[in-house]
Amino acid sequence: MKKFDDLTEREVLALAISSEEEDERVYADFAEGLRQDYPATAAMFEGMREEEAGHRRRLIELYRQRFGEHIPLIRRRDVRGFVERPALWLMRPLRIEAARKAAGTMEVETRRFYEKAAARTQDASIRQLLDDLAYEERSHETRAEELDKEKLPATVKAQEEQAQRRLFVLQIVQPGLAGLMDGSVSTLAPVFAAAFATHDSWDAFLVGLAASAGAGISMGFAEALSDDGSLTGRGHPWVRGVICGAMTAVGGIGHTLPFLIRDFRLALWAAGVVVLGELGAITWIRHRYMDTPWVSAALQVGLGGVLVFITGALIGSS
Repeated sequence: MKKFDDLTEREVLALAISSEEEDERVYADFAEGLRQDYPATAAMFEGMREEEAGHRRRLIELYRQRFGEHIPLIRRRDVRGFVERPALWLMRPLRIEAARKAAGTMEVETRRFYEKAAARTQDASIRQLLDDLAYEERSHETRAEELDKEKLPATVKAQEEQAQRRLFVLQIVQPGLAGLMDGSVSTLAPVFAAAFATHDSWDAFLVGLAASAGAGISMGFAEALSDDGSLTGRGHPWVRGVICGAMTAVGGIGHTLPFLIRDFRLALWAAGVVVLGELGAITWIRHRYMDTPWVSAALQVGLGGVLVFITGALIGSS
């Protein structure tokens, strides 16, 4: 790895060319990754790609005039001081806000590179081009805003925000809610059956812990193996599986932890309060993200919870 200050003018231009080519391809990947769900934002990134292509052509033209046809391969990772970028453009599904944030970081890094390179260059023509590119990168944010206005009118932005919300609900909220409901409701019966049968907090805790862990593993694999997300748009199957499994375990452990209290009656009342909180949280999520009316959501969740609780209490007391 070479220090930036040790680069020759030829190497600086070669580095600039490879950097612009890399940025151009990153913007193309952003555009491709967002095209299906966010076509207007994809068009914005396509416009930014075209600008990077223009920068690269100007750099190559000057390089040929000064140093000939052969351009040595010098990349960012070959020079000390550049920040390692996470490969967000390879992730699917690509998050729109992450792409926009990454693009802003790229522009800042490129501008600083051109400013520093121009300051240490003695050749007038090279310095002039680097100064021009630094200025253009500095104004690239303004250009992005212009592209944003041009490609993303208010109605399109609203549509893309709705699409983003739908994807969030489909890929994150739904598997998480399914897990939370299963963990909170299905583990009520074994936990409270053990509590009423033994009147021992520790035994109830062990049963609840085992039920929560088992339900989490089962639900996680069931969600991950349900479909690969390629046709449904539900995202990566193992991401959904982890979310669903984790929320299932959380839902069960929530009303299991109070049984760490040694006083059985106090533990039982505390667990009951936690159950009410869990059912209330599920009701709110269903209303907030699934557009379920408050009354309907409360009746559906509450009725299921009460029936499972009664089942566990009856079995444990028999």
